[in-house]
Amino acid sequence: MIRTRICDLLNIEYPVFQGGMAWVATGELAAAVSEAGGLGIIGAGQAPASWVEAEIAKVKKLTSKPFGVNVMLMSPFVEEIIRVIVRERVPVITTGAGNPGKYVPVLKEVGTKVIPVVASVALAKRLEKAGADALVAEGMESGGHVGEVCTLPLVPQVVDAVHIPVIAAGGIADGRGLLAALALGAEGVQMGTRFMCAEECTVSGRVKEKILKARDRDTVVTGQSLGHPVRCLDNRFTREFARLEADGRAKEELEKFGTGKLRLAMVEGDVDNGSVMAGQVAGAVRKIEPAAEIIRSLLAEAEEAYAKLTAHFHK
Repeated sequence: MIRTRICDLLNIEYPVFQGGMAWVATGELAAAVSEAGGLGIIGAGQAPASWVEAEIAKVKKLTSKPFGVNVMLMSPFVEEIIRVIVRERVPVITTGAGNPGKYVPVLKEVGTKVIPVVASVALAKRLEKAGADALVAEGMESGGHVGEVCTLPLVPQVVDAVHIPVIAAGGIADGRGLLAALALGAEGVQMGTRFMCAEECTVSGRVKEKILKARDRDTVVTGQSLGHPVRCLDNRFTREFARLEADGRAKEELEKFGTGKLRLAMVEGDVDNGSVMAGQVAGAVRKIEPAAEIIRSLLAEAEEAYAKLTAHFHK
């Protein structure tokens, strides 16, 4: 049994978060992860508040355990989504692409725990002062929008800079990653790419197949020129986007080219012309299995890795 402060703070059995991925993290997946003892998280992305409300209803129907909603603070629907979260008394909110400080008071009034995702020490300090209950320190190995610092150097620096619990994310897919995160001072892990291959994940089967076929060097980062770099699996879309960037095309043209491409891949299954956001750890994901089995194997692998590690210190 691995139990940390985050388990007590959120009333969950295991310190395992499922990433709140747009068009991927639906109510079905979030409920399965929460029911298995982790923290399932609905990915609001750019979806309207009505969609988020419907996914929350799914989770509540499928499990009575704590769950969360990830809110992208640049969403045009953020105000309405916050109102839904408050009205539904969602236990946890994770946030990205901004500072949730102005929403903290109203969220805390209904008991919602606020856990922003950070990619730097400076932002971690700022959000702790703003009232965050915990933080997800996400390295650039992760899928989707990424920062500039890798997980290994980022996590211990964030841990040393704040007093609240830190969750490690980026490049974690098995029990060895969980153990390593704990050794770095984190009090849990968040996994996205691994949970994309959960049976309960409603993403297109073609996306899951592409992840299973991925090798260690099959992800690329595009969008550097826009100031919003994104990590995806290499395909026709990423190569064309990279070509347009290299040609110095205007920001507006690049943004227009990228619009709708995530949904095209994740929902419609076009893994050639869509944006297949996934982390570098895709090369280590080898099968589709229930969310509960993912968590069970994660914990078993961590115990095995711990036994092997401690054996080194007794020689």
